[in-house]
Amino acid sequence: MRPTWLFDLESNGFAVIPQVLSASQVEKLRLEVEVASGGEHALRGLLDFEWVRELAQSETIRSIMEPVLGKECFAVRGIFFDKIPRANWLVPPHQDLSIAVMEKGEASGFGPWSRKEGVVHVQPPRTVLENMATIRLHLDDCDETNGALRVVAGSHLKGKLSNDDINQATRSGEKFVPVPEGGGMLFRPLLIHASSPSAAPSHRRVVHLEFAASELPGGLNWRWKV
Repeated sequence: MRPTWLFDLESNGFAVIPQVLSASQVEKLRLEVEVASGGEHALRGLLDFEWVRELAQSETIRSIMEPVLGKECFAVRGIFFDKIPRANWLVPPHQDLSIAVMEKGEASGFGPWSRKEGVVHVQPPRTVLENMATIRLHLDDCDETNGALRVVAGSHLKGKLSNDDINQATRSGEKFVPVPEGGGMLFRPLLIHASSPSAAPSHRRVVHLEFAASELPGGLNWRWKV
């Protein structure tokens, strides 16, 4: 039986699952990210940590990602975000166009290349991004007041967009996506999304996990595969 939220993901490019994590799981993850991040507002390379790999492979997360990407899907990147008074940043409207790979290669249609905190990143062809999905696990209530994502519903169906096209689509209409503590937000990488600074910055902790459904062409390899 298809999950009811799957239709929202397919048609709108995003879906909210109000309860993914129990209160005890939320508290455990809060403690884990506090130690791993040293209290900082962001941390890349989460899949280097065993507790994150276990989370990505857990029955809870697999039961969500497999209906989207199939039973052979795997996690390819993990990031922690928070919004606190000293790091209350603005994220302008954008699409998630880069993936993390082991090393630079010559695969057709891949580029430009970049490096973030020592990890090679590249923008792949649209077909790769269309076979990916992200789940954001919220460790705090998140709404319009503390940086909930703003999205343009259905924009994931338009492929890679220029900055002008993104700005035009955003002007045509965007909406806030509140997510409760313990809830999850699923979205496709090509969905236009943004985040405003928090009006009353406190914690807005999110564990962001990206999943893919297939290997990369041209001899390229995912940096992480969990």
